[in-house]
Amino acid sequence: MIRVDIISALPQLMDSFLNQSILQRAQDKGVAHIALHNLRDYSLDKHKRIDDESYGGSAGMVLSLEPFARCINSLKAKRDYQEVIFMTPDGKRFDQPTANALSLHQNLMILCGHYKGIDERIREHFVTLELSIGDFVVSGGEIPAALVTDAIVRLVPGVLHDETSALSDSFQDGLLAPPVYTRPADYEGMKVPDILLSGHEAKIEDWRMEQALQRTKARRPDLYKKYIQIE
Repeated sequence: MIRVDIISALPQLMDSFLNQSILQRAQDKGVAHIALHNLRDYSLDKHKRIDDESYGGSAGMVLSLEPFARCINSLKAKRDYQEVIFMTPDGKRFDQPTANALSLHQNLMILCGHYKGIDERIREHFVTLELSIGDFVVSGGEIPAALVTDAIVRLVPGVLHDETSALSDSFQDGLLAPPVYTRPADYEGMKVPDILLSGHEAKIEDWRMEQALQRTKARRPDLYKKYIQIE
């Protein structure tokens, strides 16, 4: 089983997403546990304040060190974490190989930034892995944390009905996935490729590989170039 603890100033932003569909099924089956922790619960301020002005006078509020430290230390007292992850635009770009590696762990902790950011000492003394979902900025780390959690948990054995399904996802083999079709075979002249109706498994696999190559070359030439070099 994998456990993911997420620390956030606004955990309600993730509650619905993390308790629906595949993620809910994973938790119901006991192969995953996702826990949300409200940073305000670890504030000693009478108003539950968790942010303050930045030293040096720059614009924007900064999430304080102390509530994060209390929450992280409280969780660490109960279990060992393989990674304490901070979602940040200047982190390592999150990708499928990273999701694959993280899915093999038992306990992960994810910290969500908000406002202008978090006190740098949290990153220096507690965080072991910093991840980014792209070269852009969103209002907080909650959506990125939910995205990363979904990408990781769906890879855990027992989560998907067909465990081989995740192996054919885009990026697993360095290529984009080929197109897929379902019934009806012919809808107002829009037809499914004949090869997929042939029942010839070897030829179908060859077709899928060729489609994956063509799609990757056209849409992600950077991935295609890397794939060709590896091959």
